[in-house]
Amino acid sequence: MALKTGVMTTRINSILCLLMLVLSMVSCDKKQVFDAYHDFDAGWHKDSVVQFELPKMSPTAKHDLFVNIRDNNDYLFQNLFLIVSLERPNREVTVDTLEYEMAYPDGKLMGEGFTDTKDNKLLYKRDMMFPLKGTYKIRIQQAIRQNGNVAGITQLPGITSVGFRIENQD
Repeated sequence: MALKTGVMTTRINSILCLLMLVLSMVSCDKKQVFDAYHDFDAGWHKDSVVQFELPKMSPTAKHDLFVNIRDNNDYLFQNLFLIVSLERPNREVTVDTLEYEMAYPDGKLMGEGFTDTKDNKLLYKRDMMFPLKGTYKIRIQQAIRQNGNVAGITQLPGITSVGFRIENQD
């Protein structure tokens, strides 16, 4: 009977430790203000514009903004070019053309992850404030081109998700 009690105690302790580990991992992301994704089934089409409406935020707090890209081994390029626009409530739009490194020179993908799918948290803007009342919108579009092809890649393989993240600076 004592052996069964010891085994049950060990199992209960293991389950409690696992539960505490999971809870601590979930609660570690205290900087997150907004984090949303758009998934693609067969790559990212050049005409597909990913849009996010941002939540209301303190007009005096500073935030860091990130574009999140999830890619896999079907992504064939070293860099990723994006056109990101920020629309303010007064309809003023700021458009940025951005370039991010996505792979090492040997072709191995950068980013976090243990499988062939990698998560990339790419800095978009630092110290951003949202002083105007109303809705802010983010639009993200891929702008990959091959040499000599102005029209661009119609269907960009290997990009499985595009996200946008806002973090508090505290």
